[in-house]
Amino acid sequence: MRELEPTDDLFPGFRLADVPTTSGSIRARVGGEGPPLLLLHGYPQTHHLWHKVANRLVERFTLVCADLPGYGASYRPPVTPDHEGHSKRAMATALVEAMRRLGYERWMVGAHDRGARVAHRMALDHGDRVIRFALLDIAPTREMYRHTTEAFARAYWHWFFLIQPAPLPETMIAADPDGFWRTKCGERGLDIFDSRALDAYLEAFRDPAVIAASCEDYRAAATIDLRHDDEDGGRKVTQPLLALWGEFGVVERCFDVLALWRERAEDVRGRPVPAGHYLAEECPDDVAAAFADFFASSDQA
Repeated sequence: MRELEPTDDLFPGFRLADVPTTSGSIRARVGGEGPPLLLLHGYPQTHHLWHKVANRLVERFTLVCADLPGYGASYRPPVTPDHEGHSKRAMATALVEAMRRLGYERWMVGAHDRGARVAHRMALDHGDRVIRFALLDIAPTREMYRHTTEAFARAYWHWFFLIQPAPLPETMIAADPDGFWRTKCGERGLDIFDSRALDAYLEAFRDPAVIAASCEDYRAAATIDLRHDDEDGGRKVTQPLLALWGEFGVVERCFDVLALWRERAEDVRGRPVPAGHYLAEECPDDVAAAFADFFASSDQA
C-alpha cells in the first residue's frame, strides 16, 4: 500500500493511500476510531463527497472514504463490449479486496448514488463481509428502469444519454466537462458544495478517462448489471438496510422507495430527509445522525 501526503484540509487527521487490488489501486482516505465503515460516493464525484459527514462520525467509526473504480484517483477498469469491468459486481469485488488489504474482514457501508448501487451488489455477493448498509437517494437499479415514467426520464436524462454508444457522450462531455458537471449537478445551486470539494470534483472530471469510465458505469447499469439482478432470481439481501432519500428530489417524486427496496431486501427501514439529491452535502447533520444511530446498533460479532 502506498501512503500519500494529504493535499487538502477537508479530512483533518485522515491518512491518504492507494490500496492495491488485483484489478488496480483504490484511492482511499482513512481515519477515525471504532468499527469500520466504508463510504462510497456517486456520479460524477469523488470520495470528497463525504467530508462533512465523515468529520461528524470520526470519533465513532473507522471511516474508509474510497474513490469508486473509474472515478477520482482509483484505477480505470478496461473498456470491453460487455462492460464487465464497470459492472457493480466488479467494482464491489475490488472494494472488498481493498478493505481486506486495509485489515478489515467485516464492515458496514454507507453509500450514495452510483456507490449505493455498488453497495447493494456488495451486500448480495459478499454477505459474509457486509454487516449492514445505508443507501442514499436510490431505489434498486432494475426497478427504477422498470418503473420509468416520462417525469423520471426528463429529470434523469443523463441515465439515457450516458448509455449511448461510445464515443458520442464522451466526445460531447469532453468539449466542456466543467459546464456539463455544473449543469448536471446544479439543479439546486452549486452553493451546496464546499468550494474545495467542488474543485476536486471538477479537476477529476476533466480527465477523459474518468468521463469514459463514468459512461461505462451507466452502460453497465443498463446491461450486465440488470442481467446480474435477474440471475439473482428472488434472492433478497438479508443484512439490515437503511434507505434515506431527498424530500425535494426526483427519487421522492417518482418512486416508492421503501416498497421497491422491500422487493429486494428482507430488513428495510428509512425516510426522506430535507434535501435534494446530494444528501451528504445538503444535510450532513441529518445523515450523520441517521448513520450513527443505524450503525451503532450493528452486531460486530
